[in-house]
Amino acid sequence: MTSLYTKKAPVTITCHKRLTPYLEQEVNELGFKVEETFVTGVRLFASINECIRLNLNLRCASQVLYSLRKFDARDADEIYARVKAIPWETLLHPDGYFSITSNVQNDTIKNSMFANLRVKDAVIDCMRDKTGTRPSTGAELNGAVIHLFWKNEEAEIFIDTSGDSLGRHGYRKIPGRAPMLEALAASTILATRWDRKAPFINPMCGSGTVAIEAALIATNSRPGLFRNNYAFMHLQGYDENVYHEERGRLEKQIVEVPELRIIATDLSPQAVENARKNARAAGVADMITFSVCDFAATPVPPDAGGVVFMNPEYGLRLGEITELEETYSRIGDFMKQKCGGYHGYIFTGNLDLAKKIGLKAKRRIEFYNSTLDCRLLEYELYAGTRDTRKLGIS
Repeated sequence: MTSLYTKKAPVTITCHKRLTPYLEQEVNELGFKVEETFVTGVRLFASINECIRLNLNLRCASQVLYSLRKFDARDADEIYARVKAIPWETLLHPDGYFSITSNVQNDTIKNSMFANLRVKDAVIDCMRDKTGTRPSTGAELNGAVIHLFWKNEEAEIFIDTSGDSLGRHGYRKIPGRAPMLEALAASTILATRWDRKAPFINPMCGSGTVAIEAALIATNSRPGLFRNNYAFMHLQGYDENVYHEERGRLEKQIVEVPELRIIATDLSPQAVENARKNARAAGVADMITFSVCDFAATPVPPDAGGVVFMNPEYGLRLGEITELEETYSRIGDFMKQKCGGYHGYIFTGNLDLAKKIGLKAKRRIEFYNSTLDCRLLEYELYAGTRDTRKLGIS
């Protein structure tokens, strides 16, 4: 079955909820044809070698799953029988290591770990029967990974070519308080009207994720530059030359944007220090001007037509919300007074607080931050003097 490296099969690329439009955009730009989109991902046809390219390039994805077999299964015994029939000896190394992940919705299964166990038993029994030995297994996703999708009586077994989630891009050494997942940060930037050349202003930068992702997007620097272990590397027949060729392509497609200005500020000296360290790890520290200041003192190049992007706290307790009302009001003042000619973006999980900004959002783009319902609010910030109706002050 080593022909899987060149044989196209159904591939499911998963992502967090509401990131699908940006994932689809990325997949299309890589030259693949999306056959189907759904709430948490897209489907297409690709070989495992093509999955290598997808893994290295995608910013918004979580896992790249290559389908091995689809079948009906009423209970865990049927899962075991159908999985054992797959020639695992041609896919896994007898002395290797593999893990099982799953997405299970079946009435006979009360604990998905039991389904995982039956898949693991089937693989090990197949390997032992065919090779006389067996690979080791565990929960760490640093070897080969097999994924079971089982809903009602429909089951599908995948090779997870990714392993650890692609949503973490690998450069962030110091996450800081309540960091935004890198895949989410990239998706929110792709949702803006930023042209990747005009200034990108990021007050309240925290650990720097948004500013760093902006620099990486502007220079076409892909997540595969920061990671050197994927699950596809632990399969039989893996040709490391294919990986090195794809990795080399990442280096060649980086572009320089010498005039680009990315400005990131935070009131916390520790946050700014952490952000600098993360930017150095991502290789973009020289592209970002960091400084410690109140967000309202953030320098904004005048009439530059760029983007101002802020991710203020949402407030979980009543006292915090009362304090944040003033902050959100000041954000509105800052954008009106200092950001004329820019597009303003506020990412928030608290729409009541967002009303305190005092500007009418032109777009409200839906996202989740973990399980929290969030919006990326877009404001058109006019340059010069306009009457309040045109400015959109509510």
